[in-house]
Amino acid sequence: MPYTAPRPGGLHDPEALRARIPGWGADVDPEDRPAFPREQPGIPTGAHWTLPEQQQWGGEREKSVEHERLTPVFGTAQPLRGVSGVIRRYAYDRYSEGQAAHWLLLLAGDRVEAVGAHLRSFLTARPDDPVTQSGILGERGRRPISSRTRPGRIDMKHAWLDPLIVVGPWLLGAWAVFGVARLVARLLAGSR
Repeated sequence: MPYTAPRPGGLHDPEALRARIPGWGADVDPEDRPAFPREQPGIPTGAHWTLPEQQQWGGEREKSVEHERLTPVFGTAQPLRGVSGVIRRYAYDRYSEGQAAHWLLLLAGDRVEAVGAHLRSFLTARPDDPVTQSGILGERGRRPISSRTRPGRIDMKHAWLDPLIVVGPWLLGAWAVFGVARLVARLLAGSR
């Protein structure tokens, strides 16, 4: 049954549910909860901790919609920036941590940042090299094929995806660069 916003079905009788499902409603009555005595205020727990002073920060900081405030101490080493920062900020501003869209947007922001880092590497004296940085050359002389195909390996079910995941983005990037170069060449040839 797909999820719909209105509650599916009618209200159920709690006593009928308790009779039919062992342990149903264990958290409804505070007296029935195993941790209830520890939840009472004023019970000594042995923890001696006071809330630290709130860290001051001049810039914006992402905070999930279900949290009232930022934690007292938070990291500032990696502020959000660029397109990936916009995607991540939107995930925090719009969706709760309990929604898949929140996490999918964070993953998309991470992928955008990774692509940006790869593209920025081409502007440096030492651009990324997918062959040597993947570690594949380190397997020479150590039976790379037979070690990957030996019986009993758990990851063989998805091993066929590995080349697509590693090489695929590079091929798509090369295809995009080729397409842009071809378009520019056509535009330059047509303007003469």
